[in-house]
Amino acid sequence: MKLCVVIPTYNEAKTIASLIRKIRQQELEVVVIDDGSQDSTSEIAKDNGAIVLRNENNEGKGASLVKGFHYAQDRDCDAVITMDGDGQHLASDIPYFIRLATYSDSGIFIGNRMSRPKSMPWLRLLTNKFMSWLISKVVKQKIPDTQCGFRLIKRDVIKNIDLKTRKYETESEILIEASRLGFKIEPVPIKSIYGDEKSQINPFIDTLRFIRFIARELWITRF
Repeated sequence: MKLCVVIPTYNEAKTIASLIRKIRQQELEVVVIDDGSQDSTSEIAKDNGAIVLRNENNEGKGASLVKGFHYAQDRDCDAVITMDGDGQHLASDIPYFIRLATYSDSGIFIGNRMSRPKSMPWLRLLTNKFMSWLISKVVKQKIPDTQCGFRLIKRDVIKNIDLKTRKYETESEILIEASRLGFKIEPVPIKSIYGDEKSQINPFIDTLRFIRFIARELWITRF
């Protein structure tokens, strides 16, 4: 299976080098999408062996993912692994995704932090539980942790989904679009590390954007 690891980043100079090195130890290609960072994310990523694609302005996590998907399609990759660049996702969990994807016909494999959520900040835990319940209802599949960005997405999914969003709601849109096309979504238990990293999500603006997105999707599902 030909894979590449796509990491959307914004000001992740403190954490990106270690993650890239650990992924490359598994002989996997790493593609960092620098979403207009104001620090040295791009330079550090290049110095540690990653392919770097840069957005001149901050376009959003979704826009960065789409750019990474296009790169993977151009390279004829069989699947893309997406990870966050802030150090929360462990490269040591990657083999679990690959092993499952090799033998399962599911289209998406998504990390599940909910089996071991003790270290997750309580507000994030409550938000994730609610959003996972809501998205699961929309897609009619049980997905314990819909907000997890650690995923393996097969080529057939990437080729057929038509993404309209460009911000944080894109990760939910991927699940909804894939489900509508008949792809199965399979959870993968993972570990996550929570430190003093600051979330890039704007609690007010991004919440409103997500509510509007979900309302639209529920309307489409109904009719």
